[in-house]
Amino acid sequence: MKFDVNLSILLTDLPLLERPAAAAKAGFDAVEFWWPFDGPDPSGAELAALRQAIEDAGVRLAGLNFDAGDMAAGERGLLARPSGSARFQANIEAAVRLAGELGCGVLNALYGNDPGTDRDLAVANLRRAADAAAGIGATVVVEALNSHENPKYPITSSRAAFELIDEVDRENVAFLADLYHLHRMGEDVLKLIDGHCHRFGHVQIADDPGRGRPGSGRMPYPEIFARLEAAGYRGHVGLEYRHEGPGAFDWRRA
Repeated sequence: MKFDVNLSILLTDLPLLERPAAAAKAGFDAVEFWWPFDGPDPSGAELAALRQAIEDAGVRLAGLNFDAGDMAAGERGLLARPSGSARFQANIEAAVRLAGELGCGVLNALYGNDPGTDRDLAVANLRRAADAAAGIGATVVVEALNSHENPKYPITSSRAAFELIDEVDRENVAFLADLYHLHRMGEDVLKLIDGHCHRFGHVQIADDPGRGRPGSGRMPYPEIFARLEAAGYRGHVGLEYRHEGPGAFDWRRA
């Protein structure tokens, strides 16, 4: 199983540009980020600095979110929001260009919070993003979040995500299986892997309850990893859990 570190939630005691090297020092060859800039179209200098930090660390970029708005303030995407659509569209070129320069094949588009989301707009924006991502051979993924932590987010199940993906009707749009969110919503993640792994464009993990590292909660991660392998999943598994202090990756040696 190949793992990458989400540097927007882990190693956050370090400045952003120091995190790729820290991930490499911890033994990882890949990283991912939520959109790491304040706006949709960062300056060339900002993009170059992040690109250089990743290249100097000797890691690859395995996943990148499109601009999702102010995540710290509770925003969860711009895809379906009329008030955020222009910002999302302005971000497509910058995100795809950065992904292409770093060989990143997965771009995550968060839907956006209700009230005020527009399904037709979401489909149209996903098609725009997918068509742009196709130019670099990348996949756009759609993620389901749990409603306990994201009560205004409309896509809260694998079924809802699959329905949206089917409506978009692009070969390079797939499911981001965040197993923590899905388990929190009561889904049988082992059954989901067995039946739908072929639709996974990316996988992310944390343990439930608590969103801590694997082994800190009740999810059967040894079995989950075995099922992913058996089902033919060959992509990276993104570590998207919360942990402060030393020992964030000790579970890999257990």
